[in-house]
This record gives sequence, C-alpha cells and structure tokens, in this order.
Amino acid sequence: MQKAVRRHVMRLHVEAPAHEAGAGLQPFQAQMIRQAALLPLRQRGDVIDLAHLTTPAQRCYHGGMTQREVKAAVLLIGDELLSGRTQDVNLQAIAKFLAPLGVQVAEARVVADVPEEIVAAVNALRTTYDYVFTTGGIGPTHDDKTADAMAAAFGVGIGVRDDARAILEAHYKGAQHLNEARLRMARIPDGASLIANPVSKAPGFQLGNVFVMAGVPSITRGMLQDVAHRIEGGAVVRSVTVRGRAVREGDIAERLAMLEAAAPGVSFGSYPWFTPEGYGLHLVARTSDEAALVQASEDLKSLIRSCGAEPEIVEDAS
Repeated sequence: MQKAVRRHVMRLHVEAPAHEAGAGLQPFQAQMIRQAALLPLRQRGDVIDLAHLTTPAQRCYHGGMTQREVKAAVLLIGDELLSGRTQDVNLQAIAKFLAPLGVQVAEARVVADVPEEIVAAVNALRTTYDYVFTTGGIGPTHDDKTADAMAAAFGVGIGVRDDARAILEAHYKGAQHLNEARLRMARIPDGASLIANPVSKAPGFQLGNVFVMAGVPSITRGMLQDVAHRIEGGAVVRSVTVRGRAVREGDIAERLAMLEAAAPGVSFGSYPWFTPEGYGLHLVARTSDEAALVQASEDLKSLIRSCGAEPEIVEDAS
C-alpha cells in the first residue's frame, strides 16, 4: 500500500491533481499526497507514513459540529496591567469558566484606563462576538472609568441606581457611611442589569452582550457565578493532551500540519516544555466532535511513537 501511495505522489507531482479521481484514495489521503508532492523527496516518506498510521477507515475524520460555535472576547482594563505592576489571572479564569458552558474565548485585549480606548474596544468586540467580558475600572477611585465608558459605548445615561445603592447601604451599615467615593460604585448605566458580587458586594452589571466585572481576581470569580445562567452556549470543545519526552518540534512540525489538514473541525497545537530532568512536547487536539477527538488522540500517539518515544496522556498539562 505504501508503495502505491508513493506512486501516487510521484504522478501527482508531474501530472496534476486530476489523477486523484481514479486513484482510489480516501479524501484525507489525497490531501496529504498533494502536500507531500510539494516537499523535497527526502521528506515525503514521513508524510506518507503519517497517511498510513492506521487504516483508511480509521483515519478519516467523519461528522462535524452539530451545534453553533459561541465565541467571547475578554477586555482587560487597567493601567496597572500595561505597566507590569499587576499580572492578570482573570483571562484564564474566565476562559475556564466559559468552556464547559459551550463558549470559547476567541480574543483578548488589554487597554488603559482611557475612556475613548475602552469605548472603541468594547464597541469593536461586542459587534464581533457573542459575548464580551470586561474586568477592571468599576471601583470607587478617580481612575475607575469603565462604567462611564460603557454608558458612552452604548449611548445611554448613567447615574446612581436605587437597587445598587441599597446593596451598598446594607454592606456599609447605613446610608451615613456612603461617601461620594463609595457611591461611585452604585453608578450604573441605564438599562443594565446588576451582576451580584458575593465578595465585596459592589455590583457589576450586564449591558446587552457585555458583562462588566471588577478586576480583583477573587471578585471576578465571584461575579461569574451570577453570569452562568445568562449564557446561551453552543458546542462544548474538549481537548486531549499527549506528551512526548525528548521529542522536538522540528521532528513533528510538518507531519502535525498534515494531520490538521486532514482533520477538519479539529485544532492541533504543539507546546514544548523544558525541565531540569529533560525536555519534550505536549501535543494537543481540541474539538467539539467526540469521535474526532478519540481519533485525534490515537493519531497524536502514533506521531509521538514515530519519533521513537512512548506517548503519555496528560490529564492537565497546564
């Protein structure tokens, strides 16, 4: 069989893709062979080997996503993030929170505490993605400018709202303890719904498809608990991670690209690691198609074995 495929490679190289129709090849094989024909002769064997890691019936990735992909963006707001004073951890927390709900974070941005920049970013993101999550800039000090920027982005008014004020009055033990600074945290854009804050009580808010939350990580995580029921998710993307010890990216790069080309709906990634004990790779496949994920796992293990290493399934490579 491998000799036959090599023959197809040579014929495709000189006779053009019209040869495929009568070649008796599976679609994934034809695609790999077309790409192999463009490689130097010494590298074609690796691609052909990958095309025959298992039988054609096993190697084909059938099916596809039956649910809509729902995507979100995260907008991190704060001068302290850009200066390096504060290291963000909210992006990871939000992405991990959303993934089981069927929402994938597709973009993240960081902007300074500049109202015009916040307005421009949120307007760009909210028209592109299903949901936008912002963190930072809704506290009591002068540099907390996010609430006003959100009102400007949506073209609505903003002011101290009774329900938000009542939450703060209860938290601070009476209206007499609400100074002007604390009342800033009760200023909510018109038409927004509150997001509960179980940590420090000052609420966040939702305006359209934008969820506006505090920047303190513990408060962000707390606010997310009042967000889950508002999300309409789609396909849940799952992943598998295969470790290859003493395998370098240069050993698998071209074959991994060929594998992704043959697997529509599956995203593959390679992540090298180095420790005092050695080095290697984590190869990751991500898809919402469970059958495709199983096949991708087997293909990644075969790819690691082709480098002379024994593959290991990693439960949590983070």
